[in-house]
Amino acid sequence: MKIFSTLEPEQRKNLQVLFITGLLFWSSLASLLPTLPQYIEDIGGTTQQVGIVMGCFAIGLLLFRTKLGHIADHRSRQLVVIIGTIVAAIAPIGYLFVQSIPLLMLLRAFHGISIAAFTTGYSALVVDLSPMRQRGELIGYMSLVTPIGMAVGPALGGFLQEGLGYRALFLCSGGLGLLGTCFAQRIQEPKVIRDTNIVTPQPKLRDLWNLVNSPRLRIPAVVLMLVGLAFGAISTFVALFIRETGADLNAGWFFTAAAIASFSMRLVAGRSSDRYGRGIFITGSLVCYALAMLMLSQAQNPQMFLLAGFIEGAGAGTLLPMMVALISDRSAASERGMVYSVAIGGFDVGIAIAGPVFGSFAGFLGYRGIFILTASLGFLALIVFLTQSSKSLYHSFRFATGRERDIYALDKSF
Repeated sequence: MKIFSTLEPEQRKNLQVLFITGLLFWSSLASLLPTLPQYIEDIGGTTQQVGIVMGCFAIGLLLFRTKLGHIADHRSRQLVVIIGTIVAAIAPIGYLFVQSIPLLMLLRAFHGISIAAFTTGYSALVVDLSPMRQRGELIGYMSLVTPIGMAVGPALGGFLQEGLGYRALFLCSGGLGLLGTCFAQRIQEPKVIRDTNIVTPQPKLRDLWNLVNSPRLRIPAVVLMLVGLAFGAISTFVALFIRETGADLNAGWFFTAAAIASFSMRLVAGRSSDRYGRGIFITGSLVCYALAMLMLSQAQNPQMFLLAGFIEGAGAGTLLPMMVALISDRSAASERGMVYSVAIGGFDVGIAIAGPVFGSFAGFLGYRGIFILTASLGFLALIVFLTQSSKSLYHSFRFATGRERDIYALDKSF
């Protein structure tokens, strides 16, 4: 890619190694997306238990993300990335031996630490290595690891599960995580403005609340929480929904369709947002998310499921990197790990409560009703962002529609 030719050789090498690490990490996690809910159901789990077990993944996120963000800021970004890949290697092996719902809940919570660590360290490293004027574009390119992993992982996982069974799937997932650990150890962490010799205490709950409740982070966290609910519903129930409808579709292809769209959007959104601002792209992504949920609630055949997945992927491929860029614009390097952990924690909360909450409704709403609810949450997120993303309704609407720069950005060029 032409943008990498403008970087220093050491920066370019680090980004390349980091990119490969990300591909392996996301492929490991994504390989379980369409199959783990089916595994829980096949060992006797009810719909509600499927939701609870899958939702426990976010418990690890919520409990450890701020601690890992603190480590990333005051000790090492690379260490946090390595922690994430190690957990991604260990957890799938545990699924080989666990067929009890309570133990699966504990294992899923442990598995959640992987994303808490990896996404915090990875995002901070990408920004540390990115020149200010190319930040959005590089974040967009480096975030391609997610859709590529989400394209390869579910298709690979579905193929292994159908052809060789769950054992082969879990071994492959753990192997990808282990290989990611090997690459993570080769990353040379850049120097940032922080002093690792200064002992900074872990922030208290009140300090974290003040941070997330600050004007610059409150609305990004709320929007991410609402989208996290939709994403959690998809991760937990879409494979079971497809199986219930009798559609002749491997659930892995739904995630592959989403990943293709996500990949395409990330190629253009990051660079364009450096020029036109983050707001208009976040708005467009929320429109895509709401429409995808609505379409998913009406899907009855493979074509509809794939189209819904494609639109959802377009929304996710724009929203997540743009939110990372927005949060980066609104934070200093010395606090970036903690800011990521707190603001993106809204997404974690949404994922955490999606499975248990929607699972408890599944008995009388059905899967279609669940996705109608998530569509309404998508439209709510859109309204919140259009009206509350800046200092006033006037400034919020102008920022969200690309007619005004971000007032809260530390560099006002954004």
